[in-house]
Amino acid sequence: MASYGEIMNGLRQSFSSGITRAVTFRLSQLEALAKLVEENEAAIFESLKKDLNKPKFEAEISELSLIRSEINLARNSLNSWMKDEHVSKNLATYFDSAFIRKDPFGVVLIISPWNYPFQLCLIPLVGAIAAGNCAVIKPSEISQNTEKLLADLLPRYLDKNCFAVVCGEAKETSQLLENKFDYIFFTGNPKVGRIIMAAAAKHLTPLTLELGGKNPCFVDDDCDIDNAAKRIVWSKFFNAGQTCLAPDYVLCSEGTRDKLLTALQGTIQAFYGDDPKLSPDLGRIISQRHFQRVCGQTDETERYIAPTLLTDVKESDPVMQEEIFGPLLPFLTVGDVEEAIRFINQREKPLATYVFSRNSQVINQFLERTASGGFCANDGLMHTTLMSLPFGGVGESGMGKYHGKFSFDTFSHHRACLLRSSGREKLNEIRYPPYNQSNLGLVLYATESKRKSWCNIQ
Repeated sequence: MASYGEIMNGLRQSFSSGITRAVTFRLSQLEALAKLVEENEAAIFESLKKDLNKPKFEAEISELSLIRSEINLARNSLNSWMKDEHVSKNLATYFDSAFIRKDPFGVVLIISPWNYPFQLCLIPLVGAIAAGNCAVIKPSEISQNTEKLLADLLPRYLDKNCFAVVCGEAKETSQLLENKFDYIFFTGNPKVGRIIMAAAAKHLTPLTLELGGKNPCFVDDDCDIDNAAKRIVWSKFFNAGQTCLAPDYVLCSEGTRDKLLTALQGTIQAFYGDDPKLSPDLGRIISQRHFQRVCGQTDETERYIAPTLLTDVKESDPVMQEEIFGPLLPFLTVGDVEEAIRFINQREKPLATYVFSRNSQVINQFLERTASGGFCANDGLMHTTLMSLPFGGVGESGMGKYHGKFSFDTFSHHRACLLRSSGREKLNEIRYPPYNQSNLGLVLYATESKRKSWCNIQ
């Protein structure tokens, strides 16, 4: 296998040749990625089953469908995304051409996680390809079957001179990060995110960090308990709770807690049967290490953890100290909306905030007075299915965004361009020395933005 330095040199030569900048090349690689998904569905489902016991239904809607949508949107929109974006001008540049050019960064690095190992690898890659970059793809070694499949398939479908797959564990990733990339896209946890950011800082490399966090789920006294129970159970135990967007804990009043617990228990039974372990629709924990990290009703031989509701939880309990990333759902009681908002705001900003209420004023209070990467009222996870919305965190839950056009913009340098005529020099002479006060007035008039008039109606 070629060394990381040799891989980087080859990709840089390819990028320098200009091959990835052509729209025809970008479209051909997106088409190849679509074929990869279409022609290898059975193998993809099998690898996800082996790694996570992921039900085919969940694999289809959370892995393949999202990838197909991203590819199709990029193919349909690429010409318009790539167009120069002309901007307004001042008087000094009235006769000139001012626009934003969307340039590719160059050679980018995509480090993907294990919980959605296909989707979270290929969706950023769609953005990198659409924006005209070369890329190194580093799948997670924890989802080892999907890692092997990606390492086999990507070189067979994509241009090997422009895209490379690198496998390995933490040691190999550290060695890879010693190389200078033009952009880094990392999905994982905040602890590793800090390591990635420190490595990027050595080369002043821009990056996106898609991390996680403890996503609060407030259930109002005024809500449809049965509907809330179904939507919370689905979004929490989807992929066995191994979802960065999953509700991490529930905040509600004591009265609502008792009703909600009954509804949740009934919903878990309706979804997964009397013995969820026998259900074909409930996934498994990815590895022995992650299994031991999470507690509950378990079967170690299958890495099975039952959907578990935890009551009488205190904010000082271990389960409230870090993202759970498993099928455990703690309940904390609060006196009212104000206390719930204070509880959320005293903690790091989460990737998502969920509110279940029939009262729009309650929903708007959380929307206006809390901060999170995303927000969803009366459901869980569903906001991430919209490619028209950006996906990303804030603060501890990450920085940067992607999905749809946001992916293209993330992997593009927005270059400020002004094309001026070499003539009309008389118009420029007012800014040259020797300076005088009358010329200063003209320069300011020609370049400053003016405040529009307004009136305040009492």
